Amino acid sequence: MSDHKFDADVRNDFGKGAARKLRAAGKTPAVIYGHGNATRHISLPSRETMLALRTKNAILELKIDGKSELVLVKSAQKDPVKQEIEHVDLVEVKKGEKVHVEVPVHVVGEPMGGTVVDVVHNFVAMEAEATAIPEYVELHISKENAAGHHYLVSDLVIPEGVKLELAMDENVAVVSETRAAAVEEPEAEVTEESAESAAEESSEDE
Repeated sequence: MSDHKFDADVRNDFGKGAARKLRAAGKTPAVIYGHGNATRHISLPSRETMLALRTKNAILELKIDGKSELVLVKSAQKDPVKQEIEHVDLVEVKKGEKVHVEVPVHVVGEPMGGTVVDVVHNFVAMEAEATAIPEYVELHISKENAAGHHYLVSDLVIPEGVKLELAMDENVAVVSETRAAAVEEPEAEVTEESAESAAEESSEDE
């Protein structure tokens, strides 16, 4: 069901002071909403939560008052200095339920020499089963595609059961010439022209 399983505690104290006490005790404040239920306030073990949030769209299996529940991490607030998780928003989900999420695009392969691949969509929106959200989708690139080539949504490798929320003909990435290659090319042309000019001058001298 989920690789992230741990206990969560119901909390009844709110406010900044209560949140500071929780974090000092190794707990992270969080809320659960969804399915028309009233918002529930809980606390999570900070270390386990930090590890789970390394995965985008993490699914947590929480034990609350002895009952196991699945929740999807929707967002998290992080302290910009300490880099600690300060608060987490969770959405209740059910096995087999479809959810709307964004996942990163991973580029696989090497571009043609003298070119780079500029990714337009670093993330793509999709609908997927809550318990089967892919960590990423792959974009396979080829050394045969020269500068100016466009990779489309239809070129993405999509896992079964996933529905993308983008048009199939929308650009995902474009192949561009590297700056070094762009600089070298005119220099080569100048050299050829100089060689021809030098040959003509030599012929005239004779």
